[in-house]
Amino acid sequence: MLILLRHGRTAANEAGLLQGRLNQDLDDLGRQQAIDAAAYIIDEVGSVDAVVASPLKRAQQTASAFGVEVETDERFVELSYGIYEGVPHADVPSEVWQTWRNDYSYVPEGGESLKALDDRVRTACGDLVERAAHENVVVVSHVSPMKSAVAWALGVDIGISWNCHLDHASICRVAIRGRRPVLLTFNETA
Repeated sequence: MLILLRHGRTAANEAGLLQGRLNQDLDDLGRQQAIDAAAYIIDEVGSVDAVVASPLKRAQQTASAFGVEVETDERFVELSYGIYEGVPHADVPSEVWQTWRNDYSYVPEGGESLKALDDRVRTACGDLVERAAHENVVVVSHVSPMKSAVAWALGVDIGISWNCHLDHASICRVAIRGRRPVLLTFNETA
């Protein structure tokens, strides 16, 4: 099974900032969320055979709650918001949000497009299919890559990301049936 886990909360999350590639530590609540999520996953699925994580500290710190060696995969890093990183969500102009929704190839200055994120995440998920068909593989990532992975599992485009919400330290489970992903759960929290 492929088990997607969003990192725990950071101070930037609490402040309502677009975090993107800012390399933030978990805050006290985020550290507790990581511990609780790891315990919940182990309780629900049994042993975890592998933990893969984004290179950013908040994902690595969440992944460390499993107490096993963590594999780092750059393809699961968060979307780069470019000039909007560290900016409060409410301060991003509405026309920018509208452009992001309508054009998956839109790249904010210094950032990355949703299409580029989606391409790398789908490739990373595809590379894990064989392992996840026979092992419990946890991927600790961020909200945008997780939404892309869910879209991959459902066989739909990245546009779904505008119509769903993932809490901090939330879990999505994807079974592999043959070579086909099947979404089993979405936004579970411990």
